[in-house]
Amino acid sequence: MPPTLELRAKQTLALTPRLQQSVRLLQLSSLEFQQELRNALDTNPFLEYDESQTEDNALGADNGNSMSESTVSTAADGAAEAPLAPETSMESEPSADAGSRDDSISEFSSDPFGRGAARNNGDGEGSDPADWVRIEPSLHETLHDALRLYQLNERDRAVAQLIIEALDDDGYLRQELSELANVVDIDPALHEDELTIALKLVQSLDKPGVGARNLSECLTLQLEALEEDTPGRAVALEIVAHHLERLARREQAELQKKIGCSADELRIACALVRRLDPKPGENYGQSEDNYVVPDVIVRQVKKQWVVTINPAVLPRARIHRMYAELFAQSAGASRSPLAQQLQEARWLIRNAQQRFTTIQRVAECIVSHQKAFFDYGEIALKPLVLRDVADELGLHESTISRATGNKYMSTPRGIFEFKHFFPRELSTESGGTCSAAAVRALLKEMIAKENTRDPLSDVSLAKMLADQGVIVARRTVAKYRHLMKVPPAELRRQA
Repeated sequence: MPPTLELRAKQTLALTPRLQQSVRLLQLSSLEFQQELRNALDTNPFLEYDESQTEDNALGADNGNSMSESTVSTAADGAAEAPLAPETSMESEPSADAGSRDDSISEFSSDPFGRGAARNNGDGEGSDPADWVRIEPSLHETLHDALRLYQLNERDRAVAQLIIEALDDDGYLRQELSELANVVDIDPALHEDELTIALKLVQSLDKPGVGARNLSECLTLQLEALEEDTPGRAVALEIVAHHLERLARREQAELQKKIGCSADELRIACALVRRLDPKPGENYGQSEDNYVVPDVIVRQVKKQWVVTINPAVLPRARIHRMYAELFAQSAGASRSPLAQQLQEARWLIRNAQQRFTTIQRVAECIVSHQKAFFDYGEIALKPLVLRDVADELGLHESTISRATGNKYMSTPRGIFEFKHFFPRELSTESGGTCSAAAVRALLKEMIAKENTRDPLSDVSLAKMLADQGVIVARRTVAKYRHLMKVPPAELRRQA
């Protein structure tokens, strides 16, 4: 067959650069969005940092009107029609005490609880909250600092430092001492006795248990650090040395027979062992100053649940008035490469506003569906899927997925991810439905009220749920119990 040329007409969908940017901004978390806006402010000459305060927005949030329709339309229309107008700002009104542009860029981070933006103290340095986070020293740093207090010769210090660097993050020495002897090139060669002495030194530098080679040694070091007259210490030492597996299986009668102690002595010793730390190294290098900045805030105003955008995450950018005026007056402005940057600045402002409008609409729909949760708690959480919200708002399901991913909601019951309000649906005996989250809440309540000497098994929990009309299998109960990090019944039993 000879080759031929043929023309065919075909329709395809393609996202314009503006739509691509809108989709990308919507799926970003609040932190990623702030970083994206920072990069745009640094690279686009037609964007400037808005130095106005967020007090008006915070006040609006308290009244349930942080993003009024007039603000949305003004910002969007101003960006589209007149880049020279000050209404293109993403803030409500400029403040009288706004600082210079250079200072305001360093103050971009806002208070995570919506009390307004962080302010510069006038000392020439930024006031980023991350600068004030207290960083705890790591395990290795702590041990090295403690080692400096000892007067050691160069060889002994090097051996002790080798032991410290070989420790895992949980504080254990997983390598054999014979293997460590071949790691460093020291003349004369290291002997295992030297490493054993250095290990004993490292184990005494800080918290008992650090530097142990196994769980039994870790717990033994912690028990040996206690006073000799501590009740149950002798029996506990015997347990951690030879009977840890029996303790894990709760074989109380077998333990009592092997050790030769009374039931009361065994109970006290077991309680003492359970108070020990099996991973002492995990207590180092942890910072408790970790916060999640919510995207929306839910408050009850006049017995109504009101959703507002957190003023701390609102974008603070606008078209640079002076640069836009100079560009408009220049000859051949439409053919200049700067015209593309001006158009990108307009797109960014409008897409940023659209992002927060969509997030607020989705949050309001979630609150409307899950009103019982805010009134009564986790047990009242209803089944909800993305399609329900998409159909109600007239948006695509993928748009709802992007608007709920990595987004957080601050409520009087705590801060929750948007995905938390979309629990799976379970059927009930009466033909109705309930959410998986409500079942987990029921299980948590049942386990909290159980007799610790005779805890409820998964089969018993499934029967109790069935008595309340919720039919779930035993393996489903086991899965939910595992998700709640609740041990099985045999491990919850207390003597």
